[in-house]
Amino acid sequence: MELLAPSHWKCVDIISDLHLQRAQAPTVAAWQRYLQTTCADAVLILGDLFEVWVGDDVLHDPSSFEAECAQALRAASQRLALYLMHGNRDFLLDAAFTQASGCTLLDDPSVLSFGAQRWLLTHGDALCLADAPYMEFRATVRSAAWQNDFLARPLQEREQIARGLRMQSETRKKEEKNWIDIDPDAARALLAQHRATHLIHGHTHHPATQWLSQTADRMVLSDWDLAAQPPRAEVLRLLLDPTGAAAGVQRITPLDAAATAAG
Repeated sequence: MELLAPSHWKCVDIISDLHLQRAQAPTVAAWQRYLQTTCADAVLILGDLFEVWVGDDVLHDPSSFEAECAQALRAASQRLALYLMHGNRDFLLDAAFTQASGCTLLDDPSVLSFGAQRWLLTHGDALCLADAPYMEFRATVRSAAWQNDFLARPLQEREQIARGLRMQSETRKKEEKNWIDIDPDAARALLAQHRATHLIHGHTHHPATQWLSQTADRMVLSDWDLAAQPPRAEVLRLLLDPTGAAAGVQRITPLDAAATAAG
C-alpha cells in the first residue's frame, strides 16, 4: 500500500505500541490529551494501539473501554487524518472498528510518500526472524482458519484466551536474557523492494535511529507507559521544510506534540 500525502499535509505524527488498557489510566489520559492537542495533519499508528483486541464486537457495549477509545479517535478524526496498522496484539481490528473510530487501516508494510521522500512503515514483528517460536505463532494466528475459529467463540471465552496468551508472553519475556531485534538483511531487502530509504517501525520497544546501509536508515518508535519510571512515550514527527521539498524528523513527547513546530 502507498499513502501519498495530500499537498496540505505539513506535519505527520507517527506513534506505536501504546498498549491501551483500562488499567493503565496515565497512558490512556496522555493519549487522549495528545489526540485533542496535536498540531499534526495526520497521525499514523503503527500497531499495538491496544494491549489486546479480541474482536470488533467489544464495541457493542457503548460503555466499554474499547468503545470509549473509538469515540476519542472519532472526535480527533474530525480535524485530522488517522491511519492505523495492525500490531501483534490487535491484529483482529476490523471494519467495525475503523467505521466507529474514523481510522483508515494501513497494510503492513506501507509506504508514506511525504516531503519528496519514501518512508517505509511497518509494525516490525514480521522482521524479527530470529524469534522462531513467535514467527510460528504469528503464522498461526494470522491465518483465516484460526481467526474464524477464534471469533466464533463467545466473547468471554476469547477474553480468557487472550489473558492466557498475555501471561505466557510476559513469562517468556522475563525468562529471555536477550531481546530479539529485527533482521537487518530482511529490513534492507524490504526497503529495496519498496524503493524507500527510511524504515520506521515499532514492536521492539527500543527507540533508536540507526543506519542500515550508507543510504538507508531506520527509526524505531518508543512504546508508551506513563506509569513507568521514568515515563515512556514518544511521537516521531515528520515536518516539511519551508520549501516543501524535504521532511525533517523530530522525536518529541506527547505534550510537546501539542505545539505547532511546522515553519
